[in-house]
Amino acid sequence: MQPRVLAATAIAALMSVPALAAEREYPATLVSHAILPAATFVPPPADAPDSLRVSAKFTSPDRHRVDALGTVPGKDGVRTTGLSMPFDGQPVQGFSGIKAMEDGTFWSLSDNGFGSKANSSDAALMLHRLGIDWEAGTVDIVETVFLADPARKVWFPIGTEGTKERYLTGADFDIESIQPVADGFWIGEEFGPFLFKVDTTGKVVGVHDTVVDGKPVRSPDHPNVTLPGNPTLPMPAFNLKRSGGFEGLAMSKDGTKLYGMLEGALYLEDGAMEMVEGARAFRVIEFDAATGDVSGRTWLYPLSEGGDAIGDFNMIDATTALVIERDQGAGSPDKACADPAAPTPDCFANPARFKRIYKIEISDANVGGAVTKIGYIDLMNIKDPSGAKRQGGGDGFYDMPFVTIENVDIVDATHIIVGNDNNLPFSAGRALDKADDNEFVLLEVGDFLKALPAE
Repeated sequence: MQPRVLAATAIAALMSVPALAAEREYPATLVSHAILPAATFVPPPADAPDSLRVSAKFTSPDRHRVDALGTVPGKDGVRTTGLSMPFDGQPVQGFSGIKAMEDGTFWSLSDNGFGSKANSSDAALMLHRLGIDWEAGTVDIVETVFLADPARKVWFPIGTEGTKERYLTGADFDIESIQPVADGFWIGEEFGPFLFKVDTTGKVVGVHDTVVDGKPVRSPDHPNVTLPGNPTLPMPAFNLKRSGGFEGLAMSKDGTKLYGMLEGALYLEDGAMEMVEGARAFRVIEFDAATGDVSGRTWLYPLSEGGDAIGDFNMIDATTALVIERDQGAGSPDKACADPAAPTPDCFANPARFKRIYKIEISDANVGGAVTKIGYIDLMNIKDPSGAKRQGGGDGFYDMPFVTIENVDIVDATHIIVGNDNNLPFSAGRALDKADDNEFVLLEVGDFLKALPAE
């Protein structure tokens, strides 16, 4: 790979970051637990093309079209998950990004479809307003908004280019994070990565490229990245890994700024990734919420030992925020395979060990350097003294052994909501042979939310 060159100011910033402080764990207590079953589907809009009536037609190992419903088993490695594709309708599937609303509902979104740009051309992109009955433990899809581009604001060709309605699919964008505003929604996505806006009906208003230090940020899925005609050097220029775009998108409490957090470290001119004291670091990029333009201000989020990716990002107040950080494991460690290199269906090849929510400080004082990690809660060991869990965990505790946990927001001064992305039908972390449900938990974390940066 021939990465794009970043400005010298970026490299200078890496050399001036403060030492990473010792990390402090804070307790979390399960208050309520709600579940939306994995096999939850919605019909596409009445005016959608016929290609969206049945989804997941291109998910076979050889990517040949399969039209017969339920004939391609979903698998997590060597384990089948009990759900098979294609599906009649659109799966609500994995939620990636959440925002608590004043009326008690939550806005979230289904990510790009079935895991890649190549197999998701029949996955409609959707936003959902969720109603959660914490007492009953149920989740209701109050409203679904399908994304579309009838005004041709998307400047590159989309999968439904030849239609009037121009519904967006997982071949166009990989939507991962959401911020509702008065006139619509800001969305962070991974293919570009792009920041784009839709109105309240889901119609695209504008699409914005990502720029750091005056240079474009591009993944191999950016529409302007093309392969050479011959397999010779130099290779295409991009400076971000696939699926390394905006996994998190936060908004300042005054509503004037957006903060997009990448899930991959940028590559520097020498081919090395951005680091903070030996740890990979992800850029947090500030945008003007009125225009969608980059402000020029960035921060670095360094991974902790054991962490490999981030899942969601929302502000608590003017200077502190919540970030999900995780490893790539799934499943309970007590059911780990004896030989991870030779996994069998009765064990987890790579069990979950590092699933955390960090509280960070992001402020004027650390612009250009590393965010301050104030502390964390451990999602693998949540206290459950009242037996509020509906599945998972053990005696007196609840856990979230999912490969992707991609939803966190503050609910009030002492509580947060957390939810998983179940990657339907490919993830089975709760049970060995069953596709993960969509689980949401309400956690009491008062001490965590009050914690201040160390002096």
